[in-house]
Amino acid sequence: MSPVFPFDEPSSAFRFARTALDRRAELRDDAEALARLWDDPASRVFVLEGGRVVVRPDGDDRIVAALDRATAVAAGGRAEDRVFLGIADGRAHFALPTPPAAEGDPERPTVDLRRLAVDGSLPADDYGALAAARSLLNWHDGHRFCSRCGTGSTVASAGWRRVCPACGAEHFPRTDPVVIMTIEDGDRCLLGHGRAFVEGMWSCLAGFVEPGETVEAAVRREAFEEAGVRIGGIRYFASEPWPFPGSLMVAMRAEALTTELRVDPVELADARWFDRAEIRRLLAGDHPDGLFAPPPIAVAHHLMRRFVEDV
Repeated sequence: MSPVFPFDEPSSAFRFARTALDRRAELRDDAEALARLWDDPASRVFVLEGGRVVVRPDGDDRIVAALDRATAVAAGGRAEDRVFLGIADGRAHFALPTPPAAEGDPERPTVDLRRLAVDGSLPADDYGALAAARSLLNWHDGHRFCSRCGTGSTVASAGWRRVCPACGAEHFPRTDPVVIMTIEDGDRCLLGHGRAFVEGMWSCLAGFVEPGETVEAAVRREAFEEAGVRIGGIRYFASEPWPFPGSLMVAMRAEALTTELRVDPVELADARWFDRAEIRRLLAGDHPDGLFAPPPIAVAHHLMRRFVEDV
């Protein structure tokens, strides 16, 4: 018998959505169980220096980021600030922050997380764990003091909560939702060239969901604010964790009701309509004007590909 909801989410193919982790939330306040897992030599540890990941060679020009505990601590990981990520393949996984090392320190080679994702140089299931690690450690780094009374807060629940010892306020990691969408007009799709983009890259319009706003309302608002286009029907496509530093990209497909553009020069350097054939060339990297799409680690790439293939 076929399932009512087939397990065919597009998100499962995205790099930062791939993980074998069982988060095991019931263990986060079990100090004895966590201590046993931390002492288990089979456990694995990711060490992050901001947006960079400590790596080690693994033979045949390969690298590994999931380290054993001794190697992780020797690399400068602060064991006292560890975060429990969950269990995968029978092994507990933790994340440790580390302070910046001297540039080019051969004893602690690091690689930018975005570069690791573009290159695909780690096991596929590591990326979802690293997305969680990067987002959590970044949240801790920016939330060391209670936002209610200003007292230094303490880590609780294996890194998934902070508590103020003065006023008792509890603080939880935040995820910032971002809508990103293809705005479609028949055989055409609206793309933008952002102010911060590298020269030649065109992508889907996107923006943060604001307080008190639905995802659909955010799509309509962003489309009008950035390009002056009114939106009709909207369909959900997929989502992807985006740990730069802690967003959830919510990908949507939207129907354009109007097509005349009024580009916001603060948000976009330019915007224009592309037909399917042209977007296919953006994705292939052989556009005659040297234009190109975001790389496959970005949900925008998959949104654009879905538009091209959905004929």
